[in-house]
Amino acid sequence: TSEVFGTCQKSPMSELHPLNAQSPYAASKIAADQLSKSFYASYKLPVVILRPFNTFGPRQSLRAIIPTIITQFLNNNKKIKLGSIDTIRDFNYVKDIAKAYLKVIESNNKKIFGEEYNIGSGTYFKISDIVNIVSNNLKKKIALKVDKQRIRPNNSEVLKLIADNNKFKKTFNWNPQFSSKKQFTIAINETIQWYGENLNKFKNYNNYNY
Repeated sequence: TSEVFGTCQKSPMSELHPLNAQSPYAASKIAADQLSKSFYASYKLPVVILRPFNTFGPRQSLRAIIPTIITQFLNNNKKIKLGSIDTIRDFNYVKDIAKAYLKVIESNNKKIFGEEYNIGSGTYFKISDIVNIVSNNLKKKIALKVDKQRIRPNNSEVLKLIADNNKFKKTFNWNPQFSSKKQFTIAINETIQWYGENLNKFKNYNNYNY
């Protein structure tokens, strides 16, 4: 996960960006990465570390930000309840991320073992931008409410994540299809359509930490 980097110190963020655990979650991911690298160093276990930046799409848990926004719109909530809306993320459609993983799985290049790769589009949006895109796509205007209970502690909040994907693109000849704003909007549309068709599967959505 890109969360291992913490808030962007240099933008975009290459694989050489310092690791900075701003939460126990990020710390556990750094530990997992380092343990994997140790097995490669010690036993030549064929390990590749992939760090996808924020992924979204159909079937995602409602605990993620984009499904949270979409389902609150679809359920005709009077207000969209969110945490910080000014954080910046490099959002990636699941189709692009899946293709990236396949590139690695199908590779015969042994030089990739023990390496780290960032997977991201290099483009970014604020959370408030996502709300506006979903609002425009659904042609619905709903008031936005910042819920203090959803806001991370100051030192824990990752304010900005933007990927430098050059190493991955060069190594695996991969290019994200949904990186432009136009294509991103198409991806949001597909995601909205899936949740609209499957909203009954989330009857207990109020139990999720919106």
